[in-house]
Amino acid sequence: MNLSVRFYYLIAFVSLSILNACQEHTSQNTYDLAIKNITIINEKGISDGDLYTVYIKDGLIAEIDPLDTSKSLFSTKEIDGSGKYILPGFWDNHTHFRGGSKLVTQNDFFLKQFIKYGITTVRDAGGDLTPQVQQWDKEIQNGTRIGPTIYTSGPKLDGKNARWAGSIGVSNSDEISKALDSLQSINVDYVKLYDSTLSGEQYLEIIKQAESRGMITSGHMPFTVTLDETIDAGIDNIEHLYYILKGCSSQEKEITAQIKEGKLGFWGSMAQLIETYDEDTAQRTFKKLKDNNVYVTPTLFIGNILSYMDEVDHSNDSYLALLEEDFIVTYEGRVNSALNASDEAKQNRKNLQEFFLQLVKKLDDAGVTLLSGSDSGAYNAYTYPGPSLHGELREMTRAGISTSTALSSMYDGAHFLNKSLYQFSKGGIADLVILNSNPLRDIKATEDIWLVIKNGAIIHSND
Repeated sequence: MNLSVRFYYLIAFVSLSILNACQEHTSQNTYDLAIKNITIINEKGISDGDLYTVYIKDGLIAEIDPLDTSKSLFSTKEIDGSGKYILPGFWDNHTHFRGGSKLVTQNDFFLKQFIKYGITTVRDAGGDLTPQVQQWDKEIQNGTRIGPTIYTSGPKLDGKNARWAGSIGVSNSDEISKALDSLQSINVDYVKLYDSTLSGEQYLEIIKQAESRGMITSGHMPFTVTLDETIDAGIDNIEHLYYILKGCSSQEKEITAQIKEGKLGFWGSMAQLIETYDEDTAQRTFKKLKDNNVYVTPTLFIGNILSYMDEVDHSNDSYLALLEEDFIVTYEGRVNSALNASDEAKQNRKNLQEFFLQLVKKLDDAGVTLLSGSDSGAYNAYTYPGPSLHGELREMTRAGISTSTALSSMYDGAHFLNKSLYQFSKGGIADLVILNSNPLRDIKATEDIWLVIKNGAIIHSND
């Protein structure tokens, strides 16, 4: 090859290199953040163990790139995730913002606490601060306030003279219709039913009317109705395991009749429900729950706290120092009730909690979808916003549920609420948590948080 030909090829090669370099850095292949060399655990609690670079742009997961790729991708900011694990931001599927005007500041404080513990989304299960909660969520979405996305039921629906402040009391079909109108007018994310004074008939009517409007329903269940009736009415989620236990009794109809007649109360029925637990009945109930796509939120952690309050001294809990005195006062009702109960009642509560651990494992084995939720908030003693979700995950695994299922139980909250883009894939919302250790090996690793990312921005670091 003569000198002129060699020079021609050299010029062509340099020109092509310059052209490629100019093409590489474009708005299409340059991202806001690149997280390199990291192991992904997705919303199903599954990891392939490989290393990836995760690219984020405009608040979304824009690319998930294997390390051996030949793609030319760039970012304005880069962090090294070597030895770390990235997951979708955690969901707490049962929280409460409540306590009236005196506790607005305290509830506001909890927003950052949720983020500190990796929780980027919460489901507010009813309270008396709905306007404030919805305003907080707007500010969180537009980036002017730090906190989790809040999906709320707004006020609970109950009977007249309901237990909880802020509830809407109903006693007939017309009032139910107007109550649902009011919830739709403020654009709540679902309907929360409570059972302090609500009749069985009105309870079922609320579910039927709400479902006919395309609204999502969730809640407690008056013991004056059966679980079958509740499922048939169209309930989408059962909060707590008491109501599942009732549907597993071979004597549910008889116990329901005794409660209607005033011969038996809610707590008084628990021992009888355990005694009449029947495996064939339970399996039929589990199948019906699964076939009707009914979710179950077990709230095991708060049950453990309340059941063993006579044995565990919480007075030195470090979280107490973060609470206002007016908030701590709300704990007194549950604390006094637990400590002043008879020895028999205390033991019965412990027996019930241990039975619930067996029950939740059976639900999982039967394929019923579980949602992890803490039930944190005012009045729920020592069930602190933030760490209590991690306590719930520990309780689920203590019951024998796999770490993968425990993790996925957080993210299944998105399916329950029909919310899309909460998955670890291209186009998914960039609400993410980076952990220092692997939660699939030990669920306690969910607390070993390195970074929290919300809408594509790093908003909390434990560096």
